[in-house]
This record gives sequence, C-alpha cells and structure tokens, in this order.
Amino acid sequence: MGQMDSMRYLLPIVLALFTSLRCSAADALTRREWKVDGVTREALVYVPPNAKSTATPVIFAFHGHGGTMAYAERKFSYHTLWPEALVVYPQGLPTAGKLTDPAGRRAGWQFAAGDYGDRDLKFFDAMLMSLRQEYHVDNKRIFVTGHSNGGGFTYLLWANRGDQIAAVAPCCAAALNLFGQLKPKPVLHLAGEKDPLVRFAWQETTIDAVRKINQCGDGRPWAEHCTLYPSKIGDPVVAYIHPGFHELPEEAPAVIVKFFKEQGPH
Repeated sequence: MGQMDSMRYLLPIVLALFTSLRCSAADALTRREWKVDGVTREALVYVPPNAKSTATPVIFAFHGHGGTMAYAERKFSYHTLWPEALVVYPQGLPTAGKLTDPAGRRAGWQFAAGDYGDRDLKFFDAMLMSLRQEYHVDNKRIFVTGHSNGGGFTYLLWANRGDQIAAVAPCCAAALNLFGQLKPKPVLHLAGEKDPLVRFAWQETTIDAVRKINQCGDGRPWAEHCTLYPSKIGDPVVAYIHPGFHELPEEAPAVIVKFFKEQGPH
C-alpha cells in the first residue's frame, strides 16, 4: 500500500475518532442551578472525567445580549476544543441594553459594578465557589471569555474579580470606563473592523489601554489576524483583529483556547 493510499485509508478513521470525541464531550453537558439572592440562576456545564482527582482548568463563557447558554455552547464549543477543561456556559437574565433592547426584554449581563444589585458578579462567585467545592479546580488556570455584552462583562469581571482569574478573552466589547480598575493580566481581545454595534475605534482604544496596563512592547504575528504584544511583566496581549462585523469568526474559539493554554503553569 502506497503512502497516498494509506492516507486515504486513515483519514476517515481519524475524522470518525475526532467526531466521536466531540460528541462525547457534548453529551456530557449538564444543566446546573444556583440560588443567588433568591433568584434561580442556571448554566450548562461540562465536567471532564478526572475533574475530581486532577487539577482542572476552568473556562467561563458568557453569551451576548439576547443570547442563551445553549446558543453559547453550540457557537463556542470550548468543551470540545479543550475536553480536559471544565467549561461553564452561564445564562443571563433580562437586561436593558445600552445599544439595543432598551426595554430589557432579552437576556444579558450587568454593565457596571452596582447594576442590578451586582446580580451577575454574585452569580460568578456562586458558580466558582461550588465548582471549587465539588472538583479539583486549578486556581491558577481560571479563564473568562464572552461575546459582545458578555465580552463587556468579561472586562467587568477582570476589574472586580481579577484576583480569581488567570486570563481573559473579551470579544466585540470595550472597557472605556474601566481602565483605572484593571490590573495587569493576560488578555486576548477580538474585534471586527466593521463592527456596527461596538465601534472599532472604541475597541482600538481599549486594546491600546490594555497594552499600556500590561507594559507591552512591539507586536509580532501570533496566529491569523492576531498580533501578540509581549509583556515585560509576563502579561501578554493578543489583538485579534478580523475584517468582519460583530460576529466571531468560525476559527475564533480554537484561537482563544490556544491563548488560554499558553497562560498559567503548564
């Protein structure tokens, strides 16, 4: 059998195994509930088989305004990209949007500390506390990412719970009112150059500010559409600038997982 024939024979097997692994991870998702100030909060949670015995990284992935935990699980699918990590897809509550949905009919996250009685910061605290009680959480590898309003909440968590988080990956968001509250931390910021909701100029300002906070030098290519700005204090910034709009490119979750894996102890 020639090399080409061997590749033709092996490729379907490899693809089948990969698909099987992805399906197994998806099947392992469970719906969890927490009581926060008397309100039932929920999330979809993926737990790796060895999470009780092995130090396990954690990813919190927050949907955008109007989104759902189920949509986030399907769209981001971090648990299939990093099946050794414990992944949480939280569900937001009705929230008045700053850019859309002023009546607050759709689900989202608080924009600033003190909003809605800090219901979402408290929700994060409750989730993390219970995970630490139930599993062997690697406290040096707790990561947060989110899209749009979820990306803004990622910045808010960085500002208010930064001592609990190893790195963040906000997407299609800005943090113009938080710069004075952010302490150095590895960050990947994803932005679309044609974003019609969160203006690209706002996101550029955010990236520039974060680079200064993290004491970053000149950038160099790191992945497609990505520039890595090394930090002399060990807190790099990756600017993921794609030519699209307010969406995440299909390959973005894999790039975010790559970034998270490079942070913290190995």
